[in-house]
Amino acid sequence: MDMQNGVVARLDEHADPLLATLAETAAAARAAAIPVIYVRVAFRAGVPEVSPRNRVFSTLVGAGNMGEADPATQIHPALAPRFGDVIVTKRRVSAFSGSDLDVVLRSLEVDALVLSGIATSGVVLSTLRQAADLDFGLTVLRDGCADLDAEVHRVLMDKVFPRQAAVVSAGAWVEHTGAGSPARERGARRAGPAGR
Repeated sequence: MDMQNGVVARLDEHADPLLATLAETAAAARAAAIPVIYVRVAFRAGVPEVSPRNRVFSTLVGAGNMGEADPATQIHPALAPRFGDVIVTKRRVSAFSGSDLDVVLRSLEVDALVLSGIATSGVVLSTLRQAADLDFGLTVLRDGCADLDAEVHRVLMDKVFPRQAAVVSAGAWVEHTGAGSPARERGARRAGPAGR
């Protein structure tokens, strides 16, 4: 979630390991017939979705690079979506807010989500809370998420998220998928990441 150029750039040199981890998990998901869904934040021309009362988004929109076609809102090339992947555009922090994510998940008959993205204290937290209220089974990839505040990331992963989700390493999740195993692929449940 929010693995778009403008957000990834904020991580500077710390982005490369995260991008490599998420590219590996996306490949494993595809190999195990698990849907891969990218979630990005972007707005229409004139940004009618953003109220001046919204402190977070009114500031972002003021920078003028959050349009649906702007380079800053496109999925980072290291995670380029493949044929069959889904790209969802949201209008707020949670992946569900102002998007058609719920429609996509219901159509795919998904009942469990694997969450990853930037920032742990933003889209990951907001989406996890909303998905838990919607009764999805939840997994969070510890090293598939990043936050500019390392301590906030740690507290969320160690103390907050485990109340509603399994928190695992991307490597452990990839191993659990059995990616590449024909028997596992035939029996794979249609459950996948809410986004990258």
